[in-house]
Amino acid sequence: MPSQFSKHLFKYGLLLLLAATLSQIQCRRAEKIVETRKSFRYNQHNPVTSLDPAFARTQNNIWVVDCLFNSLVQLDDSLRVQPCIAREWHISPDGLTYRFLLRQDVFFHDDAAFPDGKGRRMVASDVVYSFQRLLDTSWPKPGSWIFKDRIAVDSAFVAVNDSVFQLRLKSPFQPMLQILTMQYAGIVPHEACTYYGRDFRRHPVGTGPFKMKIWAENQALVVVRNENYFEKDRDGNRLPYLDAVKTSFITDRKTAFLEFKKGNLDYFFGLESSYINELLTADGELQPSLAGQFIFLKNSYLNSEYLGIRMDSSASLLQQKKIRQALNYGINRAQMLRVLRNNVGKPANSGFAPSGLPSFDDARVPGFRYDPARAAQLLAEAGFPQGRGMPAITLLCNADYLDLCTFLTRQWEDLGFNIQVEMTETALLRERMRNGQAPFFRASWIADYPDAESFLTCFYSKTQPHRIIPVSATPNLTVYTKHHFRQRIRSGVMNCTRLWTGYWWKKPRLFSCFMMKRRNLRAVRYKGFRGMRSICCL
Repeated sequence: MPSQFSKHLFKYGLLLLLAATLSQIQCRRAEKIVETRKSFRYNQHNPVTSLDPAFARTQNNIWVVDCLFNSLVQLDDSLRVQPCIAREWHISPDGLTYRFLLRQDVFFHDDAAFPDGKGRRMVASDVVYSFQRLLDTSWPKPGSWIFKDRIAVDSAFVAVNDSVFQLRLKSPFQPMLQILTMQYAGIVPHEACTYYGRDFRRHPVGTGPFKMKIWAENQALVVVRNENYFEKDRDGNRLPYLDAVKTSFITDRKTAFLEFKKGNLDYFFGLESSYINELLTADGELQPSLAGQFIFLKNSYLNSEYLGIRMDSSASLLQQKKIRQALNYGINRAQMLRVLRNNVGKPANSGFAPSGLPSFDDARVPGFRYDPARAAQLLAEAGFPQGRGMPAITLLCNADYLDLCTFLTRQWEDLGFNIQVEMTETALLRERMRNGQAPFFRASWIADYPDAESFLTCFYSKTQPHRIIPVSATPNLTVYTKHHFRQRIRSGVMNCTRLWTGYWWKKPRLFSCFMMKRRNLRAVRYKGFRGMRSICCL
């Protein structure tokens, strides 16, 4: 799911958005502080398609949705679950019942959907409505998966009274609280959903720190301060600090970078070879000549970049385990990051879950290091010494990762592999991956919530038809099926003693980089897990 601004980033005026694995950089220019500045301008390379939280599937949608809506709970900058609409909660000893005590000072934005255009107080029945709306099969929504196969068959959502909401699960699921911090779980009023129907995507009404002002699709989007917002900072000042946030939609990263340099943007993200060396040294630090122009910071980004192999492609040479292992041992990940991404990233040598998660342990999961001798040995054992007699293998990728895939193929050529890179338009590549037409492909996975289970779902999620979620929407793009693996995962997430999730509340190790413009936007704290990746690749 997995990078986005959160409402707390904007409501605190914080300009610390986290960088994406191998591909994103965040910047701000060091300028004279302007005390009166109360707006924030940033660019989004991909267009926003919906402002409905039930459709907050992509990062470009999530960033704005998080400004407009609140969930029961939220994450702080250390990935700890904190109160939001719910001021406190209690979980039954068997892990099946979650009882949330709601704040009584939360109001929906003023809107024509309400009598006299005045937003009313949010109550527990609004939570019930919002969650049931996610599961409405007459209008399937991407966010429905957060409750799929997890909630009780009867009375899963109950408004005990206006201030108490109760959630019932059919079996314990440790990451449930973290899942409820997602934008899919944003609370919406039934009046607005009925009033606008499916056009609610353009007329969002929530309880967030900002409310909708203007949206010219593919051009610009503006949200303005919600004067009735309930949260305050530690000194008792009402949030948000900013009066407005403007999003532009310049699709070309180089053009966006030039706009940033001109001072027309306060923030930009996106690493590209055309300007990366202008910003960063070979070691991934800010160029000394830019020290007075940009502020450079580092932080996490929970994401894994990987190469996927379809396990149901019986005719593929990659079905042979030794061939796959040889490919793994033949990748010099550290060199790839250093040469192509100026060390913005961390080699993914130890498993699929990234190092930004507290459960990461490279000692217990040693993984694959660069070992060309071992790779050559495995290739020979597979019947292709030095690659002799080996047929060609096609690797699919999009234009953004062509340089990385080309680098890999050249390393594999030294071992005798014949890997041909096929560049495919992004949308078509995704369709081929989901429809089983991509035996070997480059992809990535962003954590939806701060738990290793969010990454491992890529290997145990259902590959059979579901009444709500089609096979094409599951994250298991490799069609990996191992019964014992699935059983171990299921046992872990159901264990009420946190056997699987571990100490998820500990502060994660930080790794990543970004730069931003210096403005008088008070950097108090950052909230929002889906904007954090741990910089892993392959």
